[in-house]
Amino acid sequence: MKKTFSIVIAEDHTILREALKALLSSHPDLRVVGEAADGLEAIRCAQVHTPDLVLIDLSMPRMNGLQAIKEIKSLAPQTKVVVLTVHKAEQYVRSALEAGADGYLLKEDGSTEFLIAIRHILDGRRYLSSRISCTIIDGFLQVEKAANGLSPCETLTERETLILKMVAEGHSSKEIAEFLCISLKTVINHRTKLMAKLNVHSVASLTVLAFEKGIIKQ
Repeated sequence: MKKTFSIVIAEDHTILREALKALLSSHPDLRVVGEAADGLEAIRCAQVHTPDLVLIDLSMPRMNGLQAIKEIKSLAPQTKVVVLTVHKAEQYVRSALEAGADGYLLKEDGSTEFLIAIRHILDGRRYLSSRISCTIIDGFLQVEKAANGLSPCETLTERETLILKMVAEGHSSKEIAEFLCISLKTVINHRTKLMAKLNVHSVASLTVLAFEKGIIKQ
């Protein structure tokens, strides 16, 4: 007989919570045994039902997802915890994994990847959204490069260097997006990441740095 897995959904948006329940319940071996609209209720549900898996958002009323994950793992270490959130930044992913999360998914991921991830995690494996796994790998590689004594500019990827050059030359984000055939949002994300990596806080500072490093010529 096929094993049935019990799941608790902790999500403060009712419509999304109901949609997730409908999606999971459409599979005979996945059974939603509890629902929570805040972090404290998520902990209570995990304690009462001892589910195989808790699906939880990071932004929750009363107690945030990170605190709830720690409590759930303390009360029910065998329960798998999967984050489902809008937060893509590396620090959120790292914090969730450090808190005890077994998986990290984004709300923009498709239902196919969502179900694949749930199966992987219930099978005892970890899973990161395909949309953020590259970011995590890049972050790891940057740490390795920094440890080897490289300057922040030397850790830039080819794409980041090109965007830095175009920003310093005065091109707008829209112009950069059109030239590189990427979305405006992607360009803005690259610029934000560049500023954080190079520890500068304005386009003017980026331009000065590009001149100093010889990325653009006067």
